[in-house]
Amino acid sequence: MTRPARAGGTRVVAVEGRSGSGKSTLAAVLAAELAVPVVAMDDLYEGWDGLLAGVRALTEQVLRPLARGRAARWRRYDWERGEYAEWHELPPGGVLVIEGVGSGARPARPYLGGLVWLEATDDVRMRRALARDGDRYAPHWSRWAAQEERYYADHEVRERADLTIVTG
Repeated sequence: MTRPARAGGTRVVAVEGRSGSGKSTLAAVLAAELAVPVVAMDDLYEGWDGLLAGVRALTEQVLRPLARGRAARWRRYDWERGEYAEWHELPPGGVLVIEGVGSGARPARPYLGGLVWLEATDDVRMRRALARDGDRYAPHWSRWAAQEERYYADHEVRERADLTIVTG
């Protein structure tokens, strides 16, 4: 990665795309290859209606502190219990991969060193997401997709991506 760090001394790469597009898979490969941490937006959302709360948490608890040279500190959302759980901390510096819907939001943009968009057809995405999360996700698919629609219309993430990868 040749771009300068834009979050203090931390180079941040966002991996974005709609549910089921392959974000988690790509982020895991990048993190393993580069030996760097991943912050998953799933840990920041405030439940099924919490996409924008996740964006706020990303900006306020992760990116802004890193930009100031301080540790990022956030609470993981526990989907089973329906509430926030333990705290996580990440020191500044190095490379950080952030994956999930919201990682490339407008408020995050000033801190990103790179933005990757993953693209897949609706059928492929739905099949992957339901295979991954099954009955837990199925009742919420349409509800989450509606949030994605509003979010992507407002934040124009795909249009701002540095790289687009078609995954299916």
